[in-house]
Amino acid sequence: MNLSLLGFSALAVFMALVLTRRLSAVAALILVPIVFGLIAGFGSGLGDMMLEGVVEVAPTALMLIFALLYFAVMIEAGLFEPLVRKILQVTGDDPVRVVVGSAVLAMLVSLDGDGATSAIVTISAMYPVYRRLGLNPLILAVLLGLSNTLMNWLPWGGPAARAALALRVDIMDIVGPLLPALGLSLAAVLGLAFFLGRLERRRLARDGGPAPAEAEAAATVTVAPKETRNLWLNLLLTLGLIGGMLSGIAPLPAVVMGGFAIAVTLNFPRLSEQKAALAAHGETILMMVSLIFGAGAFTGILSGTGMIDAMAQSLVSTIPEPLGPYMGPITALLSMPLLMFMSNDAFYFGVVPVLGATGAAYGVPPEVIGRAALMGMPLHALSPFIAPIYLVASLIRADVGQLQRFGLPWAILLSLFATLAAMATGAILIPS
Repeated sequence: MNLSLLGFSALAVFMALVLTRRLSAVAALILVPIVFGLIAGFGSGLGDMMLEGVVEVAPTALMLIFALLYFAVMIEAGLFEPLVRKILQVTGDDPVRVVVGSAVLAMLVSLDGDGATSAIVTISAMYPVYRRLGLNPLILAVLLGLSNTLMNWLPWGGPAARAALALRVDIMDIVGPLLPALGLSLAAVLGLAFFLGRLERRRLARDGGPAPAEAEAAATVTVAPKETRNLWLNLLLTLGLIGGMLSGIAPLPAVVMGGFAIAVTLNFPRLSEQKAALAAHGETILMMVSLIFGAGAFTGILSGTGMIDAMAQSLVSTIPEPLGPYMGPITALLSMPLLMFMSNDAFYFGVVPVLGATGAAYGVPPEVIGRAALMGMPLHALSPFIAPIYLVASLIRADVGQLQRFGLPWAILLSLFATLAAMATGAILIPS
């Protein structure tokens, strides 16, 4: 039985089912490897392979569950409300400050890792200001998308977790060395915001401000402000949590579990309050957990049957030997078009394991492949296969096609800049 052919067929079927939405990602992650494992003749051992994969991803699942719960508590406790008010106060009516302020707000709100929440909070706060001043709302949408996808490099972001799961490595081994490149990339977004703000200031000076009717209509979907509780304690707790995660003082699951327990008790001491505060976030957390354990079953079967190794050997034979050690930069470049047209699940669970095994054959550590696989995330913000882009387009009353045409050049440039920054800081290794 040709395990390489079966492996590639399994990936193709998985990606086709996910992209055409014939099956949910969770169902496809579980059913596809079972079917192809049976075809390969591994029927009696598939259960053990699935459990081995699930056990391997359990620490990451714990970390993500409690990280999401923690930030859900912070949102409900109104941690970000004073920040929104302060940014609106500081930006005033200057186009440059408004555009840069919207980028800063998007970055900070994106700490919770949820694209929909970030979109609603950021656009609800800034879109009326854009309308009142006559600024192009596509700028707000693009800065939001670029900021959010970069912040998803953090340990509790979905893409970073998927890369770690797919490659079976510790998530901090991927994220830690990327932090300098992340800082540079976020600075690049702020630089882009300043540049676009200057362009808007000149345009408005040339063409005049918005029509009075448009200024009066500056309203959008709004979210009722949260009651701010224990602001300074929550801020210190959040900074301490992030510091604890980055320092490695304890295993990540232990750090976030402890942080959540303190946060929920501090802000919502009554059980009824805790239930009400967390209920709105239950669906997101449940889906994430299902995906994680489904991914564990998927990679467990493909690894246990030898399909991933066989696929990697096939790829190794097709890559010219001089290019093999450059699998890090190659993966980064591949991630850009693939993440534009594939879902996160299809790319990270379907493609990245094969790239990781191929890189390993040339001595490229899997952590490097995981970091490189994140470089295309700015382009993923414009993917037609994700729900947030439709939410954002509706909130700013724009067409998705308009948003993609306006944002694509900036997303490509940011992905290339992030790749160069990661290479310059040593996160993506280049053979000397």
